Amino acid sequence: MANEKKVAPAENRSDTAPFGTINYILFAAGLIVITAGWFLLRAGHISLSPLMLILGYCVVIPVAIILKPRSGKSSSPGKKK
Repeated sequence: MANEKKVAPAENRSDTAPFGTINYILFAAGLIVITAGWFLLRAGHISLSPLMLILGYCVVIPVAIILKPRSGKSSSPGKKK
């Protein structure tokens, strides 16, 4: 019992989910853009399909991962309900 370690509670830990609704919507939109790009590539559209694939892989999916969800409890001071 002398070797028991006490773990300090995490002070910066939040109990919210890491992703919000907008993150999941952006991720789904990115998957749709990527899937459409692959179908266009298969159909022979060699100018539009690479653009859609790069947009999906390099813009939409990373934005969906990086974007932090807003907390729902904070309100702007100028607005009243």
